[in-house]
Amino acid sequence: MIKGNPVGRIGSLVGDSGPERVLIAASFVNRVGNGLFNAAAALYFTLIVGLPAAQVGGALTIAGVVGLCAGVPGGHFADRRGARTIMIVALVVQAVSMAALVLVESWTMLTVVATVDQIAAAVGGAAWGALVARVGRDRPARFRAKLRTFVNLGVVLGTVGAGLALAAGTRGAYVALILGNAASFALCGALLLLLPRYPVLPAPPQERRLLAFRDRPYLVFTVLYGAMGLQYPVVSLLLPIWIAEHTEAPRWTVAALFAVNSAFCVLLQTRIGSRIETPHDGGRAFRTAGLLFLVSCPLMALAGYTPVWAAAALVLAAVFVHSLGEVWESSAGYALGFGLAPEHAQGQYQGLLGLGFSAGQALAPAILTTVVLGLGATGWLLLALCFAALGAAGPSVARWGLQTRPQPAVAVEATS
Repeated sequence: MIKGNPVGRIGSLVGDSGPERVLIAASFVNRVGNGLFNAAAALYFTLIVGLPAAQVGGALTIAGVVGLCAGVPGGHFADRRGARTIMIVALVVQAVSMAALVLVESWTMLTVVATVDQIAAAVGGAAWGALVARVGRDRPARFRAKLRTFVNLGVVLGTVGAGLALAAGTRGAYVALILGNAASFALCGALLLLLPRYPVLPAPPQERRLLAFRDRPYLVFTVLYGAMGLQYPVVSLLLPIWIAEHTEAPRWTVAALFAVNSAFCVLLQTRIGSRIETPHDGGRAFRTAGLLFLVSCPLMALAGYTPVWAAAALVLAAVFVHSLGEVWESSAGYALGFGLAPEHAQGQYQGLLGLGFSAGQALAPAILTTVVLGLGATGWLLLALCFAALGAAGPSVARWGLQTRPQPAVAVEATS
């Protein structure tokens, strides 16, 4: 006989409160849609619409750069007008702009629609960060770890669905993926209507606007976080090219590494991330992540100089270690990114952190494919040392950040 409430037990696995479960469900739905679209976007515009790859890349680059500029002011607007409201508006705009992509027939139209989408994405991302801070106040580390677990799971499921649709290779299949992403934005916005209307937290008197740009410890952490973010395309971009061009490992290894990376991130995020609660914890976790990447990158490089059976084993072992580093790094980002931000300005601070991360992701392909691949094993070792150095700065930045926070706020937090 099963004792207790099974539904309640399942609910506790997802979230500890109604608002937590709502935000986790909304984020999961949104990420499933992202997984559907990200796998199809470039192929749709080049193979189906018939635009040159250079034009597609240029349009998406322009949209991305413009979107970068919208995160911080959008986050400030969310702080002052309510994160729930601003995020719902951003999701509606994204639903419309995503659906409009199926009507795109020219470079100009693609640039305009993609730019609108990226502006809304940046504003919504900052508002989402502010919502996470408000919803998960009781046990923030546990909630954020669960949230990221379901975010990762959503991306995996969306990508699998995209792969099945893309196997058909028809215009209808591509359109279905794009409209599926548009529907995910609409459903995500509808779910957020179930959240309570959190009151806007008042800013201190005479505080300057866009406070985040004047917060030097947070700016330094934003740079470190953006640079450490190069670890994501190491698995998605750099390692597949290295396997294909420099190792004897079979091609199925590429698919296996994605499965291993996704599985371990999903399985370990809550177990590890729920223990990383304070900025001090975050600083130490950032250092641990750097050390794990210091191990994983040389293992990846070594696969290029071993027989086929050893190469496959080394790659899988490296991805396992790298996945552990990813979990520690993302948990550190949550602990420091939220923990050092004032409660009344979470939106603009998350917008700034998103700006740093997105800038790093934009530069990553050029850095990884030219510097690391160009130097071969030496490039891998330099990358490993770079990650370790970035991680080593984590505890110092955490201490600096806490020393520069307003003392009354720190005292209240310490007694809560």
